[in-house]
Amino acid sequence: MAAGATVHTFDITLADVDRSVYEDLSLRAARHPSETGLFLVTRVLAYCLEHEEGITFSEGISTAEEPAVLVRDLTGAITAWIEIGQPEAERLHRGSRLADRTAVYTQHDPAKVLARWDGKKIHERERILLHSFDPGFVEAAAALVERRNALTVSVTERHLYLELNGTSLDSAIHTVALG
Repeated sequence: MAAGATVHTFDITLADVDRSVYEDLSLRAARHPSETGLFLVTRVLAYCLEHEEGITFSEGISTAEEPAVLVRDLTGAITAWIEIGQPEAERLHRGSRLADRTAVYTQHDPAKVLARWDGKKIHERERILLHSFDPGFVEAAAALVERRNALTVSVTERHLYLELNGTSLDSAIHTVALG
């Protein structure tokens, strides 16, 4: 954990009907001083929406070698490379070469994020998915985050229903392939 990081705890009830994933999770997320609340919320949502055995937060902002969220198999090999925000094309290229699956979750305008990668070399870009949420959704959720959080995440037909510390929010999950 980076010096000066603030630890946020999320007690999560996850019900992802689309993927048949039902879990109760206790997640600790260290928020680096340079990390925005929007980035933190997007990182936690990506963790929930990608949840599977072997998922973990990386050192994130503290290292350029790994994405914010990754999945490793039992041998330690990276099987999913999950970026947050608007990563550089070089990071996506590297992640796509190292992992079976690469995804980006963004709190930004997806059209602007996609434009950053136009004409850039990205390995198997057609396999990379960019996920985003309705305008204002991440901002509203970030305003509700405290040090200790109760979070219910429900997904059905690519629609996200979120209850965070007693407040309900919802958003479509928008997905486009880079290719």
